[in-house]
Amino acid sequence: MTVSPDMSNRYTGDLAVLFADVVESTGLYRALGDIEALKVVSACLEAMTGVLPEYRGRLVKTLGDAVMCIFPDMDHAVSAAVEMQRVIGKLQPGGVPVQIRAGVYGGAVVIGRDDVYGDTVNVAAYLTDAAAPGQVLIAEEALSDLSARWRDNVRPLFDAILKSTLAKTSVYEILWRDDEAERTNINLNITRMIPRDIGSLLLQIGGLERRVDYWHPLLVIGRDPGCELVIGDNRTSRRHATIRVQRTQFYLVDHSTNGTFITHENGDEIHLVRQEILLEGLGEIRPGYSSNECPEPFVAFSRDRRSIYRV
Repeated sequence: MTVSPDMSNRYTGDLAVLFADVVESTGLYRALGDIEALKVVSACLEAMTGVLPEYRGRLVKTLGDAVMCIFPDMDHAVSAAVEMQRVIGKLQPGGVPVQIRAGVYGGAVVIGRDDVYGDTVNVAAYLTDAAAPGQVLIAEEALSDLSARWRDNVRPLFDAILKSTLAKTSVYEILWRDDEAERTNINLNITRMIPRDIGSLLLQIGGLERRVDYWHPLLVIGRDPGCELVIGDNRTSRRHATIRVQRTQFYLVDHSTNGTFITHENGDEIHLVRQEILLEGLGEIRPGYSSNECPEPFVAFSRDRRSIYRV
């Protein structure tokens, strides 16, 4: 596919997307100061973009210490990522040893005036975040788009769940260095799921279902129509309580006049007023009234064991 020079016409098509970023650039700024660190990062970005013409690549944008590029196919993208690794490995701008990490994925994208969008972009960005210094990662679905040259030089690292399709995939590393003797052996007897499955929080009232997770980290319960869970009872405050994610835990925080009643699976009920509580297991939430006053309606909560973190 030929990409228009200014990407001014929005359209869809299949391309390979590459992200690459400088590892621990924040540490460089702390160690070297803003001016010198910026020189190092800028030299790396210039070196990475310098390899693009040879591999039919186009720079979409820079993101601080990272580059986002597009290519006509996976082979060109992987080759460019490997060349970036080699160039940066030799560069050492200002005498500072610097490493980068990269992720490559191919598929349908939407190309606009100044950017490229879609699930393909999201997966490539995730792979970059998951990569260790010096690694180039791809997902299993992209293996078939590689020539034998690269397909014969990969190894599986871990499994992941794709956010867009909820499908499980394997993440592979491109083996581009001659360091087989020093390479960590993969233990085939253990399961390596990254990130691990820690569950999300499922909330239900009547036929309505809401989920609190990594992508929806805050949910508001209240009488106001703008709340995610609306309770049409005058004892419920307009913005009665919030549920938030903190690392791997879920907390309900009461902001109300009448408080929030939490009934646990064993029948114990807690009256929460301007405080917060950890939500775990199964239970019921009544905003402004107890189970003795009004058994219905209530918000049922449970930990859903499907992954809270998805690619």
